[in-house]
Amino acid sequence: MVGVGGQGILLASQIIGEAAIRQGEKVVMSEVHGMAQRGGVVTCSVRIGDATSPLIGNGEADIILGFEPVETYRALAKGHDGTWVITSTNPIIPFTVSSGNQTYPELEHVFEQMRGATDKLVLVDALQKAKDAGAEITANVVLIGALAGCKSFPFEMELMKKVVLDTVPVKFKDVNARAFELGADSCSF
Repeated sequence: MVGVGGQGILLASQIIGEAAIRQGEKVVMSEVHGMAQRGGVVTCSVRIGDATSPLIGNGEADIILGFEPVETYRALAKGHDGTWVITSTNPIIPFTVSSGNQTYPELEHVFEQMRGATDKLVLVDALQKAKDAGAEITANVVLIGALAGCKSFPFEMELMKKVVLDTVPVKFKDVNARAFELGADSCSF
């Protein structure tokens, strides 16, 4: 999982890890935070099964769940030909770009690179789906729903949804349930 600070990536990794544990799987996880608490790059690795190290080398990731398109693009080296890439289409513009010191790549170019790396690409307008659910902050749950909605995902969709609802505060259960369901409709494989 890749994105920037403040997008709920750590919560998403905890949800996926907990779902794996509830399904009786072994799980090892790691997280790397960028320089800024909010806005720096965040990478979380979740390895399910008999892995001894949480680190995922280049060419080893079966799934890349991206919360920010350019960070997803940067993570493509972790994947292989059969890797699923599920990414938000919503950019988070870094300070270096908004201050005029750098430029943000054209999104269509970024998506073309992703299409060239895998035939299992899911582009999700997570922000719009989160707004439709009732709260922009649920974009991470939209992406978890998109992952769970993939027919080949090894965890039952209802298990994933239950873990989400068991994890979020009670007052946010309804909006997160809607966000999960809107995300689940995104995957077609």
